Amino acid sequence: MASHVTSATSSARVLPHGAWPSAITAEQLAVGGHRLSAPSLVGDHLWWVEGRADEGGRQALVRTADPVAAEDEASDVDVVTVLPAPFDARSRVHEYGGSAWTAVPAELLDDGSEAPLVLFVNCADQRIHRFREGEDPVPLSPVGPDVASAGGPSLRWAQPVVVPGRLTPAGVGTEVWWICEDHTADRCGPDGAPHIERCVAAVPLDGSAAEDRSRVRRVTPASRFVAHPRLAPDGERLAWISWEHPQMPWDGTQLHVGRMVDGVVGEEEVIDGDEHTSVLQPEWRDADRLVHLSDRSGWWNPWGWSAATGVTQLLREEREHAGPLWQLGEQWLTLLDPDTALIRHGTAVDQLGVLDLSTGAVAELQVPHTAVAGAVVRDDGLVAFTGASPEQFLGVQAGRLVNDGYGWRITGLRTLRSSRRDVPDPGLLPVPEPITVTAEDGQEVHAVLYRPRHQGIVGPAGELPPYIAQVHGGPTAQAAVALSPAVSYWTSRGIGVVDINYGGSTGFGRAYRDRLKGQWGVVDVEDTVTVMRHLVAEGIADGDRLAIEGGSAGGWTTLACLTRTEVFSAGVSSFGVADAVGLAEDTHDFESRYLDQMIGAYPEEIAVYRERAPLSHVDSLSCPVLLLQGEEDRIVPPSQAERFRDALAAKGIPHAYLLFAGEQHGFRKAENIITSFEASLSFYGQVLGFDPPDVPRLTLAR
Repeated sequence: MASHVTSATSSARVLPHGAWPSAITAEQLAVGGHRLSAPSLVGDHLWWVEGRADEGGRQALVRTADPVAAEDEASDVDVVTVLPAPFDARSRVHEYGGSAWTAVPAELLDDGSEAPLVLFVNCADQRIHRFREGEDPVPLSPVGPDVASAGGPSLRWAQPVVVPGRLTPAGVGTEVWWICEDHTADRCGPDGAPHIERCVAAVPLDGSAAEDRSRVRRVTPASRFVAHPRLAPDGERLAWISWEHPQMPWDGTQLHVGRMVDGVVGEEEVIDGDEHTSVLQPEWRDADRLVHLSDRSGWWNPWGWSAATGVTQLLREEREHAGPLWQLGEQWLTLLDPDTALIRHGTAVDQLGVLDLSTGAVAELQVPHTAVAGAVVRDDGLVAFTGASPEQFLGVQAGRLVNDGYGWRITGLRTLRSSRRDVPDPGLLPVPEPITVTAEDGQEVHAVLYRPRHQGIVGPAGELPPYIAQVHGGPTAQAAVALSPAVSYWTSRGIGVVDINYGGSTGFGRAYRDRLKGQWGVVDVEDTVTVMRHLVAEGIADGDRLAIEGGSAGGWTTLACLTRTEVFSAGVSSFGVADAVGLAEDTHDFESRYLDQMIGAYPEEIAVYRERAPLSHVDSLSCPVLLLQGEEDRIVPPSQAERFRDALAAKGIPHAYLLFAGEQHGFRKAENIITSFEASLSFYGQVLGFDPPDVPRLTLAR
């Protein structure tokens, strides 16, 4: 009978949990792989984005060296880096950015070149640049002077859409439309900071707007937030979504359809969505019909619209067909033809399927991946996406989508590019186990369990392993069921990990997501404690050696668990929230009203903000804490960690605070990734009672 619990054998080494030597090093986590995202089909080649820690964290554009054919079965292909260093294709719209590049096919430009024209947003100046492969990029968009309230350039761009010349105003030719974020409007908001507007705007490809902002044409009316612009095939209508404070895009959005007049939206109407309904990703089936994703039924499901029939639900099932729109350009549905779509849906894990939009019938596709994103399909059936599984690290996957006598299926599926250049020995990798724990009140809590695993090493008889509770950021997000190098770093050393999808997480319907409304710092704490007590009761974890870690909103839950419960012996907060009042007054625009939903209206309920904040309860804290922070973080500023550090020092609690220069919200540079993991391992060893080999000893202050 198979078991995930390692038992001692005559050949196994017996070592204390946490002290197992592992070939998975912090250096490998930093430079042994790349962050892969945004696959796109450009001509015969497949392109994508690679985040490279060994290049200062820059986002590079790469492509396959050779054309990719649907029927090929080649894997681990050669790639070409298209975007030259030091250019970094990263948008700061909403600070989280998203889609920051596109390629305009040569046939749409008629300028004598046979190569596509590449457009991208450069991180340093947030200007749109253009180039062809082998050329030096040149700017297309105007300079957005730095403003203090924006923490950098005041003009930012994201989610480009190529518009063929036949659909643009007469004489204009092919255009690219972008979401424009403008921090330099003439009027100021109530706080005295520059008013912020966002709209869809057209930026000329000839470079004339680089020095003359008047050459930028506003396509849609301004809203606080805008996403998903989609032009109808005949160019007569534009669809897009918008939302206003205090909503977040998973709370409530509006789906607009407007008539185009000389390249600008004329009359418009809201056809779906409101303050309590999240509508995402409209796509035109033809000139008169839309498909979009709405959670009106309690789950993000496909819906349709036409002027003749209005809004109708195309498929109703208790599985999510969308997720939280943290980054612009996210897509969950890919049209194959007007009546068929490739969909991504699921709860704890992702599944791919083909949806018949006319009947609502779904043909499930058999793929091994449990975490999927960014699917694209070419006319010849080539399908590509990023995918990971319990046995496979994230990679760019490709195959052929066919519909033959056996129904819809993907053939020849292979990994074109793995996120890992040096895949660890399989004996070092844990097996992700989705679990559901029932609390005393009957509420189900979802999590992913990773038991310690290192083939050939076991812990001492009778010794249970220490466990780390990982709490994801967001808090509107989801822990994936897939192999993770960062998780393997712990489990291969004899330390268990459980990644908790506390109430408020996506993937389990709107009602589960809404459990956190007004209860941030309460429900997430209760759910985390519920899971950890379950692991102790089941004899999986050592109840005296429980730790917790999280970043951003996960840092808030980490600090809240440490200050409000006595379950944990140690905690690591990465760029975490400690003071809700400070966050409400000092964070960036996108999330500046997020806490209205998570805690309550501000400043009307300031007393709740103060009571809920971990910073207000340091007096009840007795265990050591490690704080990790990016110096340039605009989302959770360093002041959050520093105030908590000062409170720890005042009480004499062992702690350490590491501030990383040049880092923003999350660590991208190799040297900082290495330091953060090694510091955390040394910290856990000192507090939980094991001696980790081969890492520098972290100095704890009091």
